[in-house]
Amino acid sequence: MAKKLNRCSFCGRSENDVSLMLNGLDGFICSDCVEMAHQVVNETLKKGRGASDYDATAPVKRPAEIKAKLDEYVIGQDEAKVALSVAVYNHYKRLRQQALSGKTDDDGVEIEKSNIIMVGSTGTGKTLLARTIAKMLDVPFTIVDATVLTEAGYVGEDVESILSRLLQAADYDQPRAERGIVFIDEIDKIARKGDNPSITRDVSGEGVQQGLLKLLEGSIVNVPPKGGRKHPDQDYVHMDTRNILFICGGAFDGIERKIAQRMNTHTVGYNNVAARHNIDSKNLLKYIQPQDLKSFGLIPELIGRLPALTYLQPLDREALRNILTVPKNSLIRQQKKLFSMDGVNLEFESEALEVMVDKAMERNLGARGLRGIVESVMMDLQFSTPGTDCDKLLITADYVREQLAKSEVL
Repeated sequence: MAKKLNRCSFCGRSENDVSLMLNGLDGFICSDCVEMAHQVVNETLKKGRGASDYDATAPVKRPAEIKAKLDEYVIGQDEAKVALSVAVYNHYKRLRQQALSGKTDDDGVEIEKSNIIMVGSTGTGKTLLARTIAKMLDVPFTIVDATVLTEAGYVGEDVESILSRLLQAADYDQPRAERGIVFIDEIDKIARKGDNPSITRDVSGEGVQQGLLKLLEGSIVNVPPKGGRKHPDQDYVHMDTRNILFICGGAFDGIERKIAQRMNTHTVGYNNVAARHNIDSKNLLKYIQPQDLKSFGLIPELIGRLPALTYLQPLDREALRNILTVPKNSLIRQQKKLFSMDGVNLEFESEALEVMVDKAMERNLGARGLRGIVESVMMDLQFSTPGTDCDKLLITADYVREQLAKSEVL
């Protein structure tokens, strides 16, 4: 007598036709139906959440509160922190005013958003500032590398892919994504290649800048949710960018020469003009103006849509020393956390930290260079310590010098 096969109460297939059959009190369900039910539940919950999860009328954190939070994670850069805090505060206060306009008397004043551009050398904290702001405000946040963007119709990514990534970061919750933050890194890499007119297109330069204009200013953009070229048959999402805050950052290597030319001074040394005006020739970025960005290769239309301009100072020795130990996510705390997971108490001599800072100053790569040095010093211990009986490690200055010499840093 043949064995009676269990059948799914939903799709009717037998247990031989599916990978797994689950039994209940009065029926059965196959693994395929379980997966399909899971997808339906998730999509239903997403539609139910919508814009209700975000209270646009809630009070906005004041600039001083935003800066205090940034101070916990980012060392120094007070000028950039103040500019960023004010711009973010005004942006979300603007959204709150829009939400309240239907409940209170509206005087007809419409506040425009202030996108931000940050100029600073590599490793000074541009990306960290933007990421910390987004984490603090609990809004969708995405980082986009401008170097991969090309003019529409050419190999590379279209500017609309920026919003595709923001939509993905918001778990495809469009109302929430339309209040998010986008950080466009390496914005200086799409500078105009030259001022001379040419019959050829500036595919990854001025062409990209032109494409960014409509996103930055605010308009309805057709966004392919899964990326345009790999999924050509998908339906477009119509996203409104008026309430998306764009933060741009770039090293703008060599812009000091543009600033020096404008100020009639030199990038190295002092001359009579510099002495007369008391110009700090070692940190010319503090004098940066929009016309310097134009001289570097950004088109005026793009500069006009980035009204908040700020700079990040090069990290000095004291700042690098503090980066090692002071922030909540400092490099030394990260290393201690990693070793504590293996039951090892990790400690550093003060002189050992000084040796790493000295080497970071020589390499002149900012916080990223400092992180590379720490990783190089700790590599052998990270490899050999797990699985041993060691419960305490003390990193000395001699050990740091030995590891740096071994890795051919010295």
